[in-house]
Amino acid sequence: MFFAPNVRTARFAPRAYDRAFERFASEAFAGARRSPLVEQDDKSWTLSLDVPGFAREDLAIGIEGAVVRIDSKAEAKRQFKAAYELPLDIDVATSEARLENGVLTLKLGKRVPVSQAAQLQIN
Repeated sequence: MFFAPNVRTARFAPRAYDRAFERFASEAFAGARRSPLVEQDDKSWTLSLDVPGFAREDLAIGIEGAVVRIDSKAEAKRQFKAAYELPLDIDVATSEARLENGVLTLKLGKRVPVSQAAQLQIN
């Protein structure tokens, strides 16, 4: 069993330190991996995330700009919610999702930034 005293006085430790320790302890002893395994190539990112016990019908994936959100639906047996921000916008047309044996794999296409620069003639 892990014992961590919870002392919250300004004299003993600042509140930011206290929260940092709580985050460390909860992440260190959590059973499931919350952060995805990320791989990338020139055209896409591949995110692999453990979501044991969920069926395809239980999850909803939303993409907005460079953010991908994964939520469990209200009627699911368990609740799950995660959001990840990527460096570039995501191309929805070239993206796909697959769920096999409790592992959700997202292949997210990179949207190529279009330059809006224009040339101006000198008179």
